[in-house]
Amino acid sequence: MSLLTPDIGLLFWMLLSFGIVFFVAAKYGFPVIVKMVDERNAFINKSLEEAKQANKRLRGIKEEEERLLKETYNKRIFIIKEANEMRIKIINDAKEKANFESNRLMKNAKENIQKEKELAMQDIRQQIAALSIDIAERVLRKSLDNKHEQLNLINELIKELN
Repeated sequence: MSLLTPDIGLLFWMLLSFGIVFFVAAKYGFPVIVKMVDERNAFINKSLEEAKQANKRLRGIKEEEERLLKETYNKRIFIIKEANEMRIKIINDAKEKANFESNRLMKNAKENIQKEKELAMQDIRQQIAALSIDIAERVLRKSLDNKHEQLNLINELIKELN
């Protein structure tokens, strides 16, 4: 039974060796272990803080991206609207210029036609006057007593002119 109940000397040496091991571990081992645990804890806390900051930056970047997308969309809509307005203005200006130019050309053409018509009428009047004078001169050269002869002469002269 001596195996089950330890002797006092054995207990003493066991306690002494445990105390020495505990003292050495407490003096040299525990501080190193505690230091390593603290460093690991600090590293984990630092990593968690960096992860939180990265998440905040990521949220900020996403918000900035959404803001830029909205701003770009609004600018695109504004540019398209402005381009449409400019297109309509250019088309309307071109139509106005075309109408003005066509009216001006029509007016000039009508004026030219009227001038040509007046010149032609004046030329016809001059020719008629010249023919009348020529006919009168020929009639006077021939002194005709008879009306019948006068009519025949006038008809002959008209045929000659045609």
